[in-house]
Amino acid sequence: MDIVRIGVIGIGNIGTAHANTLFAGEVEGAVLSAVCDISPDRQAFCKESYKDIPIFENYNDMFASGLIDAVIVSVPHKLHCAIGIDALNAGLNVLVEKPIDITVTQAKAINELSRKVDKKFAIMFNQRTNDVFARARKIVKSGELGELKRSVWIITNWYRTQYYYNSAGWRATWNGEGGGVLLNQAPHNLDLWQWICGMPTEVRADCEIGKYHNIEVEDDVTINVRYPNGATGVFITSTGEYPGTNRLEISGTRGKLVLENGTLKWWKLPEDETVIRKAPKMVPSIDCEYEEYISQSDSSTAHKMIIQNFTNAILHGEELLSPGTDGIYELALSNAAYLSAWQGGITIKLPFDTAEFDRLLNQRVQNSTSGEQKQNKNASGRYSHRWQVNW
Repeated sequence: MDIVRIGVIGIGNIGTAHANTLFAGEVEGAVLSAVCDISPDRQAFCKESYKDIPIFENYNDMFASGLIDAVIVSVPHKLHCAIGIDALNAGLNVLVEKPIDITVTQAKAINELSRKVDKKFAIMFNQRTNDVFARARKIVKSGELGELKRSVWIITNWYRTQYYYNSAGWRATWNGEGGGVLLNQAPHNLDLWQWICGMPTEVRADCEIGKYHNIEVEDDVTINVRYPNGATGVFITSTGEYPGTNRLEISGTRGKLVLENGTLKWWKLPEDETVIRKAPKMVPSIDCEYEEYISQSDSSTAHKMIIQNFTNAILHGEELLSPGTDGIYELALSNAAYLSAWQGGITIKLPFDTAEFDRLLNQRVQNSTSGEQKQNKNASGRYSHRWQVNW
């Protein structure tokens, strides 16, 4: 194979941006070969915008056409795995938007299938391309920060108005979206949190339903976790605080990292803190080496970089930057947080009871007030600032 023929399913805001990128030839080794949307308005848009590109209303017809080698799935969260599984069974490589789905049960199923059929399966975790996060991960994983002691991420600059939630009937509903800030705004941060610091063994959470908005899902969350070595972590997120904060602090036995305003600040201890602790002084004065790194990444190209990596993986065997298996980890954090909150804030051990989560989620879905999904007739086709790293 010399070139990857890609189809895009769901020509809404983000799907249009992906299709435009491919149609413009901005991904080396890939071309836009088909598009699919159930909306007549979006089909008309595609006919006008993507000359000579086949348009499908039914994605299975696109899969059977023989026109594509891979697909990008840009539809509502709860359909990601269902469509992705059909695509894998059709012999296609798959890239889905975040989150991977709304349940770990579905996330595991699609990953098992991707291994069985030996096709590439990736997730649009585009913020992994940011050099500040990649640098922090390298420092932590290399052991240069020592043993993890604590991580704290305050990510409250996801502010949304009631108008935003009222703009579509599916928004902020259990049936339409599968959750609130944890499923819509914060998946990138939950993913980066575990990508850098690793997965915890325990999760305890407070997920406040409609604290700041008239919605049926959470808009304010505090998650407490414990890591295998006994270290602790806190994750705080909300769509009801303005101007909000985006600050990640990671403390280890060899120093501290702070990521804020596009800058990575690194304080390095001259020796491990566990050694310093034994010094015959009550409050020792320690000179730390300090290093600062300012991000050089262009966030506007982050989505394209994931598509390029996905294409390279298919053509050349390049390692996926955001493999589908990592989608399980991110979703496990939000699923466990919900499960904790739904049971009065109890501590949830990982791995958790996925069947119990599915049962409790289904109860909420059955009682959901979700309305019809509104099609965006005016999707800009540009990668919006709200999908990028928001400092």
